[in-house]
Parts: sequence; structure tokens; C-alpha cells
Amino acid sequence: MSDHDQYNIKEKPFYQVQGDEVELYEAAYAARLPVMVKGPTGCGKSRFIEHMAWKLGKPLITVACNEDMTASDLVGRYLLDANGTRWLDGPLTTAARIGAICYLDEIVEARQDTTVVIHPLTDHRRTLPLDKKGELVEAHPDFQLVISYNPGYQSLMKDLKQSTKQRFAAFEFDYPTAAVETDIVAKETGIDAELAAKLVQIGATARNLKGHGLDEGISTRLLTYAATLIKGGVEAKAACRMALVRPITDDVDIRDTLDHAIDATFG
Repeated sequence: MSDHDQYNIKEKPFYQVQGDEVELYEAAYAARLPVMVKGPTGCGKSRFIEHMAWKLGKPLITVACNEDMTASDLVGRYLLDANGTRWLDGPLTTAARIGAICYLDEIVEARQDTTVVIHPLTDHRRTLPLDKKGELVEAHPDFQLVISYNPGYQSLMKDLKQSTKQRFAAFEFDYPTAAVETDIVAKETGIDAELAAKLVQIGATARNLKGHGLDEGISTRLLTYAATLIKGGVEAKAACRMALVRPITDDVDIRDTLDHAIDATFG
């Protein structure tokens, strides 16, 4: 097994094309432009990147960013072992060395002093300084950096600096149209189109409440969860309450509104 075989995507991930995003991403990759993917939670950002890595035949290293993540978590650190210390590359360094696509998911969750380490990889330098090791890693010709974030959650404390944003070409994702989303839910889970359309209808109801008691609407991901439960034999209303309503709100009034929408949809 090669060093990067573990990062190769073996099976084609299902992704429903919605526009010209595939061609645009291929053009960005051909130029090795860094890419930023923006959009709400669960709308297909990560699946799109997985699909593109598979389509391009490139290894993909994904990092789920969080507020405790340090620069060392990305680039690497020295570890103690029986013979003293040894250096262990972090995921960003590994991707730069082997020519993988490095996907930093929800980059806005990481501390700003951590995200600055990506800057030299996103301009003409395409380098990664390993200060602790005294090494300057030159990115493999196939390396590409991709980040994602949810603009709906941005605030003064959780937003990307302009100096970071302006290093990337960007895609803006949103939830699909009802027809496309119905197709996605049906194909992803194997339920019939009529049932998928009912789930999508409930999703639309919740999304209309965003900003009116809900921080975020029901994602396409949650719709597939509900469909999967129904496919497995769970009664439709119960599956919807479990997968669509209870995860997104603790507000009694909002919950009751969505429960009523479920009752109206499924009779």
C-alpha cells in the first residue's frame, strides 16, 4: 500500500449536480487555486469535495476544525518515543507532501492564530514552514487546499479574516431546490419519490423559520436520516420527530409548530 492509498476514495460518493459547480471546481483544481466552500450545515459541502476528489482521482485528507485545534495539530509536532523524540507530520503537512487535497471543514471553528499557518500555502509560495523542525515544505504539484464554513454562524468572534478569505476562490452552496432535494433523498436512501417529497416539504417549513426562532433549518443530511429510519421500519411521524425536529430545537413553540407540520403532512 502506498503512503497515500489510505486517503484515496475507493467508491464514487453520491452527489447530485446542481449547476456548473463540477466544471468550475475542475478549473480551480487545474490552476491549483485554493477553494472556499460556503453554505449552511448539511447542504452537501463535504460530499461535493469528496465527489470531486474521487472524480479527479486525488487523495483527500479531511480535518474537522474545532476551537481547541492548535497550529501543531495541523502541521505536526515532536513526539517522545523509546529513542528520544521523533517528528510526526500533521494532516496539512502530509497533504502538502503527498499531493492530496486538504479539506479543512468548518475552518471558522479554528482559532485565528491557527488558521494563519495556511497562508503560505495559498499564494505563489505554496510552502509550509515547519518552524519547530527548521524545515520548509514545498507543496507537491498536486496539492490543493480547500476550506468550508457556514456564513450563518459568523460573528465578530467567529468569522474569517479578510486576509484569509481573499486567498481563495469561493463556491456558495445552499439547500437544493425541492425537486433536486427530493431526488437526492430518494436516491440516497432508496425510499420512493412521493415520500421523499413529503420530507422535503417539512424541511422547507423549518427553513422558513430560520431567523424566527431557529438558528438553522433542517438540513438535507437530516432529511436522509429521517428517510433511512422510515426505510428501516420506523413510523413516518416518529422518524420525522426524531431526525428532523428534536436535533434542531429545544424551543417548545418551534417544536410544536414543526410537529404540527409533520402531522399535517402525514395525516
